[in-house]
Amino acid sequence: MGGVSRRAFAVAALSAFTMAPRASAAPAPPTAPDPAAGARAGGAVTAGMRGMWLATVAGRDWPTRAGLRAAEQRAELIEHLDTAVRHGLNTVIFQVRPTADALWPSAHEPWSEYLSGSQGRDPGWDPLGTAVTEAHARGLELHAWFNPYRVATHDDPSRLVPSHPAREHPEWVVRYGGKLYYNPGLPEVRAFVQDAMMDAVEKYAVDGVHFDDYFYPYPVAGRSFDDGGTFGTYGSGFSTKAAWRRNNIDLLVRETADRVKKIRPSARFGVSPFGVWRNATTDAEGSDTKAGVQTYDDLHADTRKWVREGWIDYIVPQLYWNIGSEAADYAKLLPWWAEVAKGSRTELYVGEALYKAGDPAQGAAWQDPAELSRHLTLAQRHPEVRGHVFFSAKDVADDRIGAMARVGADHYARP
Repeated sequence: MGGVSRRAFAVAALSAFTMAPRASAAPAPPTAPDPAAGARAGGAVTAGMRGMWLATVAGRDWPTRAGLRAAEQRAELIEHLDTAVRHGLNTVIFQVRPTADALWPSAHEPWSEYLSGSQGRDPGWDPLGTAVTEAHARGLELHAWFNPYRVATHDDPSRLVPSHPAREHPEWVVRYGGKLYYNPGLPEVRAFVQDAMMDAVEKYAVDGVHFDDYFYPYPVAGRSFDDGGTFGTYGSGFSTKAAWRRNNIDLLVRETADRVKKIRPSARFGVSPFGVWRNATTDAEGSDTKAGVQTYDDLHADTRKWVREGWIDYIVPQLYWNIGSEAADYAKLLPWWAEVAKGSRTELYVGEALYKAGDPAQGAAWQDPAELSRHLTLAQRHPEVRGHVFFSAKDVADDRIGAMARVGADHYARP
């Protein structure tokens, strides 16, 4: 995304938060961890999820620059897998379709520019195939992370390769906020993006299929997403455009889940949404937060419904705030999500903001190497929490202030 991570929108959304009364939430004493374990396609026996995201959009985590030789790219990728093992992790969530492109030889979309520097140019090797093989050799699960609707981090279709589906079908594309998106309201778009993603699921023994927090795009002040004509064509029976948009995303999630199970029954399907579904001031069922962005209303993603209905195998809400945060308190959001997952078939993992640890732009809580370890200690009070995923791979490797090492020492001492 133009040199910033996929989390840029989530982080930017914090500026839209208003301040709430400070909560005094002390971490709870540790309890015995849930020993649940299960074998996945890669042969990894997991005691809960211990994961990291490996982001490729704009080279966030990997590769260090576009245009490296195939052997150099491969060596860097394998080093990330080895880093996961060294830190006691068991899962890598690898971004393989960052912008309507592919990190494998796709039958539907061009090679990603983040590999060679030029969209459509064969990098000379197969990153996804290599990642699956090498992850499994190390006892790691490899989940393939897809972004369904983002086409480009710019808004100039002429910069896409001539054979790009977005150029062959310009009627599928919406310009919004300086970027290009596929229109989620078009049935042919929904079918195409699923075909593009399932190409990878068919070809590789991935352990999971993963969506992040992007569905309809994050709001841009003063801009509107131009899908009024599509709503006029397909929106009959819906009282509002927002309800129709939510149904479009519901359909994507349900249909993808069905196709994953048919193509690769051993793989799990999960989503990592922005951490606030709705504020309690908006909806009595919402969380005690003051978010300027709410996934239900702004991204048209009813993430709570997906869990309660059991449409997805796991959910990883991005709880990227510290304990006691005045805007959105980790100690309040964690039990809210635990209650959502309670009694459902959907496993709850928690997305953790490792990238904030030691960042001088962050507050005092994030300068404390023990902050993230306290998150895991607090989560042990909630049996619904079955693991944690850290954003992201580069931060696991760098571990600026030793926050990841502290997590490992306190919680991941047993392989």
